[in-house]
Amino acid sequence: MKSIKTILFGALALMIVSCNSNSGKLLPGISQKQVDSASTAIGVAFAGMLKGSGIETVNYAKIMSAMKAAMAGDTTLMFKEENAGMYIQEYMMATTAAMGKVREQEEKEFFAKNKNNEGVMETESGLQYRIDVPGSEVKPTSDMDTVEVNYKGSLLNGKVFDSSYDRGETVKFPLNGVIKGWTEGLKLIGEGGKATLWIPFNMAYGERAMGPDLPAYSTLQFDVELIKVMKYIEPKQEEKK
Repeated sequence: MKSIKTILFGALALMIVSCNSNSGKLLPGISQKQVDSASTAIGVAFAGMLKGSGIETVNYAKIMSAMKAAMAGDTTLMFKEENAGMYIQEYMMATTAAMGKVREQEEKEFFAKNKNNEGVMETESGLQYRIDVPGSEVKPTSDMDTVEVNYKGSLLNGKVFDSSYDRGETVKFPLNGVIKGWTEGLKLIGEGGKATLWIPFNMAYGERAMGPDLPAYSTLQFDVELIKVMKYIEPKQEEKK
């Protein structure tokens, strides 16, 4: 929570220092156009910080009135700056819990419907997958195996949050270094094969938000191409002398 408070307070401080044009005073060499442009840019950046921290619903009128009062030195504000972090944390915890319930129900409904689609299989863990292009008999079998893949990751609403295809390069990683849904799902694909994985949020990033494009409690869909499997080789123990 310290990092979130630092971000929010830092942005507010920047607003106060850079964009206080309400007093009618401008620093020498600073134009009103510059102040207005900076104010707009800071507003956009601050909104991104809020969304990245899991805060998506705010009362804009309250934010503006509190900022104006604080910048004017109003000592009658209900919340003092030193206590602001506590209220932000309380709100974020409540928001995360509420969002978790909403997305859990959305995920439940989606998986119940999706498993009836042609070719879709479901594992005991709740992972759903579909083999789109069969691969060879060579599959990852150990969490220590390394794989080379191409993939596209998206949310259930279709929004793409990550894609190696867009970057124009494949990715290599050991199976023990990724989310549980990948570790399990890639073991179901043969080398050279392609599959679609639908990963429950408890096998992905759970209640953690991974930036504005990947909110907390996100159910993930991955279109994966398993290019190569590199089997883990147990190091040989040195012969005792």
